[in-house]
Amino acid sequence: QVQLVESGGGLVQPGGSLRLSCVASGGRFSINAMAWYRQAPGRQRELVAVFPTGGSTNYADSVKGRFTISRDNAKNAVYLQMNSLKPEDTAVYYCNAVVTIGATYRYWGQGTQVTVSS
Repeated sequence: QVQLVESGGGLVQPGGSLRLSCVASGGRFSINAMAWYRQAPGRQRELVAVFPTGGSTNYADSVKGRFTISRDNAKNAVYLQMNSLKPEDTAVYYCNAVVTIGATYRYWGQGTQVTVSS
């Protein structure tokens, strides 16, 4: 069983920055992709950014130029640097990993709250 542990959420003023971290652990597995999703109250969960192993990053249009996804493969970690934050970025942010352990599975973190407010 793979576990994803997130950290780094919090309260920030508009225009501020936050950095989210997520580390995957739990035995031997191969990571196919890691991503960040978010879910605001009353809205569906949406993809924010994805980083496929050996592939190119991709971002939601709403965060392009402001957010940067990165990975540390040695640590099985993914990060989301969020700059120029806006109130509409307020949501619970979830780490996601697609891994291969024989078959392919998708795992989710527990979520971390990001609130952008003055």
